Formats: sequence, C-alpha cells, structure tokens
Amino acid sequence: MAVASPLLTSPPTVSPFLRQTRSYKRTLIRSSSSASSPMDLHHPKRVVVCGGGVIGVCTAYFLAKSGAAVTLVEKSSVACAASGKSGGFLALDWCDGGPLSSLARASFNLHRSLAQELDGPNSYGYRSLTTLSLTVTESQSSKPSGKSDLPSWVDGPGRSPRTIGTTETTAQVHPQLFTRTLISKAAEDYGVDVVIGKLEHLGVDDGRVNSVVLEGGRVIDSDAVVLALGPWCGKFELLSSLFRVYGIKAHSIVLEPKEPEAITPHALFLSYYPSQGGKPLDPEVYPRPTGEVYVCGMSAEAEIPDDPEQIVGNPESIEMLKGVASSVSSHLREGEAQVKAEQACFLPCTDDGVPVIGEVPGVKGCYVATGHNCWGILNGPATGAAVAELVLDGKASIVDLSRFSPARFVGLKKG
Repeated sequence: MAVASPLLTSPPTVSPFLRQTRSYKRTLIRSSSSASSPMDLHHPKRVVVCGGGVIGVCTAYFLAKSGAAVTLVEKSSVACAASGKSGGFLALDWCDGGPLSSLARASFNLHRSLAQELDGPNSYGYRSLTTLSLTVTESQSSKPSGKSDLPSWVDGPGRSPRTIGTTETTAQVHPQLFTRTLISKAAEDYGVDVVIGKLEHLGVDDGRVNSVVLEGGRVIDSDAVVLALGPWCGKFELLSSLFRVYGIKAHSIVLEPKEPEAITPHALFLSYYPSQGGKPLDPEVYPRPTGEVYVCGMSAEAEIPDDPEQIVGNPESIEMLKGVASSVSSHLREGEAQVKAEQACFLPCTDDGVPVIGEVPGVKGCYVATGHNCWGILNGPATGAAVAELVLDGKASIVDLSRFSPARFVGLKKG
C-alpha cells in the first residue's frame, strides 16, 4: 500500500500487540539468514510458497508444521496488502448453502484452535462478536428512531436492528497481526525461510516444477510450488492463461475514539442511505480490542497496480466512510476520534465467484490458492491446511477441494 500500515499502532496499554510486532521483526532478521533445519537430515519435501498474504502464510505454516522445508517468497512485506488492511471478520455459517460452506465452517473452527495455540486474544485480537444489521439514513439527527436495542455507542439515526451473528457464530481477528503472528511462529518453530523478492517465473522440466526464479536471477530449487499471489495471480501468465483473477478495490478507515471503553464488541452491517439520495450503500463497522474502530466499504472493480505499495484510496470514498462513521456514532465523529488510517486494498475474485485451490493442470507439483474475495481471512487457515495436505499427501482431508480445482477452467478460456 501507499504508506506503512498504521494498523500496528496500538494503545500503550495493549502491550501484547507491541510484543507481537517486535517478534515479527525478529523473524524477518532471523529468516534472512536461517540455518539448515534438522529436518534436512530426513530430506523433507522442499516447497516454495509465493505470496505473503494470509493464504500463503497459512499454507507455509501448515506445510512446515507437517515437516516440509518451506521458503516463503513475498515481493514487499508480509500482510502488506488485503491481509493487512481488511476487516478480519469471521463467520461460521454465513457461507452455508453455497460452495464455500464446508471450507468456511472448517476454517472458523480452525481459527478458534489457532487462537488457543497462539494466544490469539493477546497476540492478534481474536475475540467473539455479536453482529448486527441496521439501516442508517444520513441526516442531521443524531438519535435512533423509537426504542432501540442497539448498543449505547450506536447513537446515530439507526433503525430496524437485527442480530445476524452471535458470539458462537461470529468473531474477529486483527488480520495483519494474525498473519504476522503465524509467520513468526512458522519461522521460529518450524524453520520457514522468508525471502523478499519478486517471482519472475517457474522452472519446469518435463511437465514438473523444479524451481522458482526471482527477479535478479536468484533460483530457489523446489519439489513443489504454491502460488498464493492474491489478485496478482492474474498477472502471472501460467495462471492467467487458464482463468481470470481480478481485483475489487475496497476502501477502509481506522479510527481511534477518545473513549474506546465506550465501544462494545458489536460488528455492524449497514444499509446506509446517503443524504443526496441514490441506492443504499453497504458499509461495515468493526470495533477492535485495540480500542480502534475499522470502517470499510465503497468497493468496485479496478486495475491492480504491479506494486502493492502503490495502492491508495480514492478521496471521495474515504470521505464517504468518514460520513458513515459520523452518522453511526457520536464517538466516531471528527473531534471525537482520530483517523489512524485511510487505505484501500484489492480483494481477489474469480468469474464464477469460487476460489481456485488445487494443482495447476499440466504442471506437476505446481499448486494455486487464490480468489477468496472478502472471505480470505476467514478461509485462510482451512485453505492453508488443505493445500498442505494436498502437497504432502496427494489429497486434502480437512475439506474436499474438488469444487475449487483449477481444472474446472480447462477448455473454457478463449483467446
């Protein structure tokens, strides 16, 4: 993104978050010159994971935990794009009835297990949430209409509140801290080597991948490669020749209210009617245990820049989100809350709305995992665990990946 993410900024009282950040920095120092792991004696499978977002990091984590010798290649920095600037909302059953149902349920439960293993509440803000939907009409009025079942901090003109998620079915993480906690654990305990470099092409011999070649000529030998490049999969010819991955540009702001203790753990999904009229918008509001409040929305398909650091938000979209925050709560208005971040990121999408997870047709040992749209943080753990099983065992058991196979696109793309 355009600036170093301010999402790592936490109130001084939340020291575990600061400790986690320092741990991530130590990981980068250690991983750049890591020694050979004892696993080398057993000739572990060498796997290169390309992409340092949540999908790539979860894949690297589960591969290394299962004994593989893993190198993670990231062009910029871990969780620098959507995995650092998304909302981190988790839902158990919101994908029920569709192709993501089993993946989402497995991943929601895996998030819960990881939070226990990695001290998620203190390391990366894991917590259960109550989730509400409500209608807000932008106006000068600052009072909810009629008797309100809304939290006291939601004191704007909200109406028709409805509970759409309970503490049993919805939760959240701070996505950047989650991703960086996981890569720190993977590097320190399981020997994952983090390499900062741009993927140039793959070395393929007789239909099987054997290496990754980085810009500048560095070659990393491998027995398998996982391409988890998010929307940048669409710029890699091996994949773009088979299927389309495009980016939805989503905007967000992060606010720090003067009275963070007044903000309860309620996620809000809004139908928001701007004062100038037109169709309602669908922004979302996520309070975080850091004391910050994340507000997102204003999404549209857009061209993806080559460098994630070049992504900036559209000023009019950012201003609209500030207006949303002000309408929802007096605690989030200018003068009552400091703007900590104004940002945008690209969500990776496919033409059929289903992620692409599996071995790339025609290239043995080359796997892809992308196209998770707005559910990347939720589905990262189960995707990573399933891809690790697929790479090491030849088949995933945690979830059936057949629905997500890139083979479904064979013969469909023209030109």
